[in-house]
Order: sequence, then structure tokens, then C-alpha cells
Amino acid sequence: MTRLQLNAMLALAGLAAILAGIMAGSAPLSFADTLSGLLGAGPEGARLIVQEIRLPRVLAAFVTGAALGASGALLQGLLRNPLADPGVLGVSAMAALGAVIAIWFGLAALSAFAVPLMAIAFAALAAGMLAGLAAARLSVVQLILAGVGISSFAGALSALAMNLAPTPFTLSDLVNWLMGSVANRSFSDLALAAPFWIAGAGLAALALPGLRALTLGEDTAMSLGADISRTRLLAILASALLTGSAVAVAGMIGFVGIVAPHLVRPMVRHDPGDLVLPSALAAGTILALADLAIRLAPFTQELKLGVAAALVGAPAFIWIAARSASIGR
Repeated sequence: MTRLQLNAMLALAGLAAILAGIMAGSAPLSFADTLSGLLGAGPEGARLIVQEIRLPRVLAAFVTGAALGASGALLQGLLRNPLADPGVLGVSAMAALGAVIAIWFGLAALSAFAVPLMAIAFAALAAGMLAGLAAARLSVVQLILAGVGISSFAGALSALAMNLAPTPFTLSDLVNWLMGSVANRSFSDLALAAPFWIAGAGLAALALPGLRALTLGEDTAMSLGADISRTRLLAILASALLTGSAVAVAGMIGFVGIVAPHLVRPMVRHDPGDLVLPSALAAGTILALADLAIRLAPFTQELKLGVAAALVGAPAFIWIAARSASIGR
């Protein structure tokens, strides 16, 4: 399968997942009603359900998954570690901490950009720390342990913020962010994060040639003319922008950033330069389907998306870790 065929297949799967997310729900819609609702025609009820409720939600799930999948692929290529992931290495937890600080101190009420900017800033801090540790030539195990430490520290501070929440409303907002959800998202939420997603995608594209060269090792890559410092900076900034904006929209969503690249890696012949786009498409499809599943699940209270992702992603991570030949080297 060629790279173009793989990306086309994953894009079609993503469109199918988005369409299924729009049609299915507590009030199922036919294909005709869904299409008319998208076009702003047909029954008023169908239009409201499609345009105001389901379409923003399913798009939020897809683009959040795509951002995390691309970020995971970037970190795996940069660190040359198949277990690298924004959640495992603490980037997501630090981004969530930035959002928690913005909410706790009331910055979110002062500016709509406060939450995404704080999330991106803290994600960049975590990614920069990891890149510095990687440059120090730590082993894979040491790097993962450092990421676990960053994640644990950020999680502890977030828990402290919840424990000291000044009002029940603040506590409720913090819990929703930390458990992850795309419920009640609107097009304004997507528009707010869109510039950061676009900038992250652009920086990721610029980093791809350097990531390919890094597969040969830093010394060999530099001898071939690759600018390792520039590649590291671009990958870090791209990962921070993508992860921070994803957390700003959906809160903490774990493991999708490691599972999606692992699924598509064999189909791109383990080329990190070709891994980012299919990982993004696969992760977006996975998260859109996960959100559809929790909406259709027969529970009295809707399961949080971050919880559902962890229930499936954590066992998958254990399986990937068990199969990784690089662990312990």
C-alpha cells in the first residue's frame, strides 16, 4: 500500500466516523435528514441537532484525536522511542495543569485565550524538558521514568488545585477538564483552538525531513547536513501547540497518541516522516468512534471521553510496551 493510498483510506474512515457520529444518538437521524441538516435545510429539529449539538462535538473529538496522534508520532520520531506519547511523557498532564491554573485563578473568565495559551505554555515546558533530557543521551527507561515523574508532579498539583477549589463551580470545571470530554463543545471552541492546531501542523511538516535523518542517529544525521537543533525545536513547538490546544478543547485524553502511531507504523515502513499524517487520521477516527460509543452506551450518566480512552488505551499501552524490543536497552 502506498502512502497516498493509506492516507486516503484513513481519511475515508475518518469521514465515515464523523458521519456516524452525526447520525447516531438518542434521537437517530436518517442519512437524508443528516444531509439536509448539514445544508441548513429540512426539519428545524434535525438542523439544530446536526449543526448545534452533534457536528461540533464529533469534530472536536476528531481534531483532538488527530492533534494527539500527530504529537505522539512527532515525539516518537524525535526521541526515537516507540513508547513516547504526550500522555505517557507528561506533556498532556502539564498542559492540563496550565488549563487548571487558568481556571482556578479566574483567568479563563478574563480572556477566552487564557486556557489554550496556558495549556500550550505548560505543554511546551514539558516538551522542552524532555528534549533536554534526550539530548543528554539518557536511556529509554530513564526518559520514560522522567516523563512519569513529570506527569505525576503535574497531576499532584492539579489534585491540589481541586482540593483547594474556592467554589463548587470551579471544582466541577476542574474535574471536567481532568477527566476529558467533548460534550457541549461549540464551533466557537473549535475556532479558538484552530490557529494553534494550524500552526502546530505547519511546524510538524517542517520537522519531518529532520526526523527522517534522525533515524540514522544524530552523528550520521549531522554529517548528512541535517540541522538537529532546528528539528528538535520544531518538533517540540509542534507537539506543544498540538497537545496544548487539544487539552484546551477536550481536557486530558490519554494513550491515543501512542496507540495510533503504533497501529500505522508497519504500513509506513517505520519511516517517522511518513508517520505523522496517518497517525493523526487514525487517532482522530479512534477518538470520534470512542465518543460515539460512550454516547450510545446504556449508562444513566455519560462516561467521560478521557475515562473511556484510558480504559482501552492503558491495556494497549501495556501490550505495546511488552512487544517493544527497545525497552531496557
